[in-house]
Amino acid sequence: MDRQKKAIKEVLQKAGIAIDGKNPWDMQIHDERFYNRVLTDGSIGAGESYMDGWWDADQLEETAYKANLVRIPSLINKNPRLLLFIIQNKFLNVATIKRSYIVGKQHYDVGNELYERMLDHELNYTCGYWKDLGDPLTAWKKKDNLDKAQIAKMDLVCRKLKLKKGMKVFETGCGFGNFARFAAANYGVSVVGCTVSGEQARKARERCKGLPVKIYHKDYRELNLNEKFDRVASIGIMEHITHKNYDNYLKITSDVLKDDGLMLLHTIAGDLSVTAGDPWSDKYIFPNSHPPSLAQIAKASEGKFIIEDVQNFGLYYYTTLMSWMQNFDKSWKYLSKNYPEKYDERFYRMWKFYLLSFAGAFKARTLSLMQVVLSKGKEPIVYEAVR
Repeated sequence: MDRQKKAIKEVLQKAGIAIDGKNPWDMQIHDERFYNRVLTDGSIGAGESYMDGWWDADQLEETAYKANLVRIPSLINKNPRLLLFIIQNKFLNVATIKRSYIVGKQHYDVGNELYERMLDHELNYTCGYWKDLGDPLTAWKKKDNLDKAQIAKMDLVCRKLKLKKGMKVFETGCGFGNFARFAAANYGVSVVGCTVSGEQARKARERCKGLPVKIYHKDYRELNLNEKFDRVASIGIMEHITHKNYDNYLKITSDVLKDDGLMLLHTIAGDLSVTAGDPWSDKYIFPNSHPPSLAQIAKASEGKFIIEDVQNFGLYYYTTLMSWMQNFDKSWKYLSKNYPEKYDERFYRMWKFYLLSFAGAFKARTLSLMQVVLSKGKEPIVYEAVR
C-alpha cells in the first residue's frame, strides 16, 4: 500500500494537488483502498471511488483543471478489461444505429424532472454563448445569465446559418427541441429534427406544438429524407458519432443539403485525435461516444464540404457546466425527496463528478467547443462570418 500511495502522490504533486492538503483542490482520502483502485482501473477507478465516497475535494473542478493541465499520465497496470475497451473502440464501430440508442436511454432519458431544473428555461443541453456576460470564470454565478447565454447561442447559430423566412432546416440531433422551436418562431423556418432519446422526442414535440417542426425518435441514419434542405444544424451530436462514422455522417448531411446550402457543426472537440472516449464517462455518462478533433472533422469533410468558418469558445463550456452544477445543487433536495428511487446519493456524486470534471477539462482547454460552418463549395461566394 505504501508503494501505491507514493506513486499516486508523486503524480499528483506534478499537478500541484496534495493528498489530505489544505487547498480546496487537494484530495481528501477517506478510504486507503483508493490508491490500488486508481492504479488498477485508471479513470474508472478514480470516478467510481469518488462515487463510493472514498475521496473528496472541496473544488473538484479545480482538481480536474490542474490534473488536465499537466496531463497526468496513466498509471494503470495492464488491465485486460480496459485494454479491450481501447481495442474495441479503435477497430469496431461502437456507434451503430442499434447502439446509438443506448446513450439515449442511459443518459438523455435519465429524467426530464432533472433536466428541467438543471438547464435553462429553453432546455438547451449544449454550451451557451457567454459573450458580453462578464468574466467566463465567474459569470455563471449571476442569476439569469444561463438563460441569456443560451438564447445568444441559438441566435448565433441562426445568424451563422444565415436563416431566412421559408427555409427548410434539418437538425440531426434535436434534443428537447430548443433550437427548432427558436429558429421556427424567430426566423420563420421549418425544421425536421431527430433524437435517439424517447423523452427528448416527447418533450420536443410538446414544446414545438403549433410550429412548422417535425420531430422523429430516430437515429439520423434511419430517416428517408426525400427532400433537400437549405440548411443543416448539428448541435451537440458529433460527440456521439465516433471516428468510424465521421465520413458517413458528413456524406449523409451533404447529400440532403442543397448546393447553395450551409451546415453548422457545434461540437465538443478534443485537442488530440482519439478513437476512444474516457472509460469512466463511457461507462456512466456518454456510452459509445468520444469528441472529434478539429483535424478529424477537417479530414472527414474532404470531398464533401468546404470549411468556411471555425470558432472556438471552449471556455464558455466551463461557465455553462458550472451554471448547471449550481442549478443541480439547488434542486438536489427536491429531486432526492420526490424521486428517491432514481436520485440517490451515489447518483448525486456521479453527476457531480461528471459536471465538474468536464468543467475542469474545458478550463484547462484539453476540451474545446467548436462551431464549424461548412458549405458544399459550389457557389462563388465569400462567407462573411458573424460573432
